[in-house]
Amino acid sequence: MSKEKRLIPYKVLEIMEKANEKVPEGVELIKAPEIWEQGNYGEGVVIAVIDTGIDKEHPDLKERIIDGRDFTETGDYHDDNGHGTHVSGTILATLNDVGVVGVAPKASILALKALNGKGQGDINWINGALEYAINWKGPQGEKVSVISLSLGGPPDDKEHQLIQKAIQNDILVVCAAGNGGDGRHDTDELDYPGAYSEVVEVGAVDLSRNLADFSNTNDEIDLVAPGVDILSTYPGSKYAKLSGTSMATPHVSGAAALLKIISEKEFGRKLTEAELYAQLVKNTEDLGISKKAQGNGMLNLSMVTHSAQNEMRRTIEASKTMVVE
Repeated sequence: MSKEKRLIPYKVLEIMEKANEKVPEGVELIKAPEIWEQGNYGEGVVIAVIDTGIDKEHPDLKERIIDGRDFTETGDYHDDNGHGTHVSGTILATLNDVGVVGVAPKASILALKALNGKGQGDINWINGALEYAINWKGPQGEKVSVISLSLGGPPDDKEHQLIQKAIQNDILVVCAAGNGGDGRHDTDELDYPGAYSEVVEVGAVDLSRNLADFSNTNDEIDLVAPGVDILSTYPGSKYAKLSGTSMATPHVSGAAALLKIISEKEFGRKLTEAELYAQLVKNTEDLGISKKAQGNGMLNLSMVTHSAQNEMRRTIEASKTMVVE
């Protein structure tokens, strides 16, 4: 292989044969269910996941797959590792009375396999997947709105250029910060593509809202999301609990789908990548720790509801003032 990308080291905590349908704690923590109806459950938004592929027959995922492609020269985008299936479930595991539910359970996934069963990928595989996602069109003319990347390695000029091209095409690129944290907020740990300034770099917190001790810290962190003990889908129609910034990233990717729908209804037009990024940042909560650790704060989608309620109150108050006058 030439310059290589890899799965950012993560922990598999538990694998289970089945799960009674539930909203995982991470999805609850970011308050995604509070805006499901407003965000139409993410329906119509396509998210490209560049990873180890996907379990194409998983009951929680098979209805969400709009397309897929293999870049690892195996000829099939089926997941032979587990990581890609887990990430995908957090983004959009469907509502079907079994298993788990994702952040945006009616969104669609473009599953691009660019890492092999060992979690390794030639940079050319990653770049091929990026270019494919940028240019992809679905059966009804759909385009990718979000690219989710839970992988890392050294910087690469071509990769950086493709990410810039994605953003120019109004595609939000969401990346894991990395799991090389040393527990100190004043030191920088860098993994790419997460550390490129143009992407949304995601750090991890645990389910008690504390920064995960493994989460990278640096000046480019944009926000944090749950990444410890995260329950999601796993190959073989199973379920598993994993930990890592890889698990935090899909919470943000799914949230972007919901926010895109809500905001485009409000504005009456398509959002630019910068505007969708602004909506993400607007829906964060300061945890009172270093900006190098949390960026703008923890993803909290209940802010959408509060914002709508405040807007309604302002409208009512304005109308009352008009009546008095």
